[in-house]
Amino acid sequence: MLSRDDVRRAPKVLLHDHLDGGLRPATVLELSREIGHELPVADDATAEDLATWFASAADSGSLERYLETFEHTVAVMQSEDHLRRVARECVEDLSADGVVYAEVRWAPEQHVEQGLSLDQTVAAVRAGFEDGMAEAAAAGRPIVVRQLLTAMRHQARSREIAELATSWRSEGVAGFDIAGAEAGHPPTRHLDAFEYLQRQNAHFTIHAGEAFGLPSIWEAIQWCGADRLGHGVRIVDDITVHDDGRVELGPLAAYVRDTRIPLEMCPASNVQTGAAASIAEHPIGLLRDLRFRVTVNTDNRLMSRTSMTDEMHALVEAFGYGPEDLRWFTINAMKSAFWPFDERLALIEDVIKPGYAALGG
Repeated sequence: MLSRDDVRRAPKVLLHDHLDGGLRPATVLELSREIGHELPVADDATAEDLATWFASAADSGSLERYLETFEHTVAVMQSEDHLRRVARECVEDLSADGVVYAEVRWAPEQHVEQGLSLDQTVAAVRAGFEDGMAEAAAAGRPIVVRQLLTAMRHQARSREIAELATSWRSEGVAGFDIAGAEAGHPPTRHLDAFEYLQRQNAHFTIHAGEAFGLPSIWEAIQWCGADRLGHGVRIVDDITVHDDGRVELGPLAAYVRDTRIPLEMCPASNVQTGAAASIAEHPIGLLRDLRFRVTVNTDNRLMSRTSMTDEMHALVEAFGYGPEDLRWFTINAMKSAFWPFDERLALIEDVIKPGYAALGG
């Protein structure tokens, strides 16, 4: 069985990671004290105390409760300096974990409370990513990190954020996303944004099929035209496993598999929010066996106390996966990235395949 060190050394690709869900606890603590933001821990709390609070607060079985933890991270990301620092540290942490390509999503509309413009927020995050990538390259751990700009599905700024994403796409913005509580906020509320993106030949993913079921996935694909599904775990509701082991796919599941729509699976987060009972019972095992376009992701590294190494090693332990399985997930992700084809292919051939070959994959 692969060890944690083996998995850490393996080149990894991350498509679903929230910038405001991946801060270092020490950074949240320091910046909160700097701006006078009150945290739900004692005044003399340590970074470890805060990390424990985030994990326990998120470990509630409720997506809505999980999302409440973000008020504290977003609060310390309201200035250009703070955004740039958080973005730089994000790249440093991913690079140290063996990630070679990442698309990190965040919602600019949530970071203008202190007077920043939307463009200023994007520029600050871009600068932080550039800082981090330069430092990682100098340390011999090159990584490419790009932004996904998220609109909040319970707000009405999705068209504006879609236009922001297209205006910055030559400057490190890979695409667009909507996020937030699914119930009561279907993706079709934002059709104007998705139709605009399609006319602009722009990429977008949609959070769907996490806390809500098949209608959310169906709307995201058939009405909105999503390139990828954020989570998509509830697609299993359209799959029947009979007592004799025979598997029957419903029309939506068959369409998702046949058209190779990528599923941005986040196992640890799904267990926290109640979308799966445990890692061993997570639908990722069945979906991998059925050869859906499955990818492995972190979602929110702070709230789930996770990393790409943690996510992949948990799958190794739960399903007995070897290097060839992790290689399969990683190539799936690289094929599905919002990055030019030739650059994706080069990373697969020059970095990913040799990295897994060294592990026997």
